[in-house]
Amino acid sequence: MTAARVYVLLLVLLLATAAAALLFGHADVADESVRDAVLSLRGYRLCAAMLTGASLAVAGVVVQGLFRNPLASPSILGTTAGAAFGGQAAMMLYQLVLVGVLPTTVLPQMFLPVGCLLGALLALSILLAIARTHGDLVLLLLTGFILSSLFLGLGNFLMSMAQEKWELGRAMVAFVLGGLSGTGADQVWMALPLATFGIVAGFFWGRPLDVLASGEEEAASLGVDVPAVRRWSIVWTATLTGAAVSLGGNVGFVGLIVPHALRAILGVEHRRLIPAAALGGAWFVLLCDVAARTIPARTEVPLGVITGLVGAPLFLTVLLRTWRGGDGA
Repeated sequence: MTAARVYVLLLVLLLATAAAALLFGHADVADESVRDAVLSLRGYRLCAAMLTGASLAVAGVVVQGLFRNPLASPSILGTTAGAAFGGQAAMMLYQLVLVGVLPTTVLPQMFLPVGCLLGALLALSILLAIARTHGDLVLLLLTGFILSSLFLGLGNFLMSMAQEKWELGRAMVAFVLGGLSGTGADQVWMALPLATFGIVAGFFWGRPLDVLASGEEEAASLGVDVPAVRRWSIVWTATLTGAAVSLGGNVGFVGLIVPHALRAILGVEHRRLIPAAALGGAWFVLLCDVAARTIPARTEVPLGVITGLVGAPLFLTVLLRTWRGGDGA
């Protein structure tokens, strides 16, 4: 299947799912003003879902190109856990220290994207510092697992401290589990520049990542500034992960399954993969969010639970098909 056909198919799926998510059940509301408010809230939630999915999927493409490993992802490398910890720290800092000190025009939504971005950048900086001295892939992946555990433990420590304030503790738990139920216009407009900038930058750095796939020494001999590619790839991955986590919380598997599945169809060229990953990630998270809203339950199922339940078997299926195809070749 050609890249153009993949783009069109993903766009059609995305638009159809978005229309269903926006319009489903709106006629049940009799009052016109209430119906307009519901549609407005659904619209912002829809935008948040698409931004979250697109950001995580493109971040997965970039980090897989950086480490030349199709099984790498922002979550496996500790980036998602770092961004979640940064977001929790920002929430606690605002609620326990800055409330009443800052002007009322400064909203907590302004702190969350910054905290998530700094947390993601911290995690990837530690990983790349180790990569400069030890290039072994197994060591890097183990380091990523350790960083995930470390930031998860730090985040749990902050949550235990936040339980003294019931609203803050509940907000932190919902943030860690992942979800878009409380997302509004402020969060979307704060995360939109980060997500857009990261996706566009990742696309324009696609060619150096293509050359890097042949090995760092060969890429350097072809004129690629390998340290610059590493450094800026860290920045784009951290930016995209920070934007996604600030909107949807801790949402797993998107940065792993979407790039891996599309790579089996489109190949390894990053400038073809990144637009498809943006569309595919947006559709996948939007579809999971619709499922989270419609599954019968006393409370809304967290988005991170849905992406895990759907993403794990999908990734296993794609992995087995890819492995079988490689054996057949």
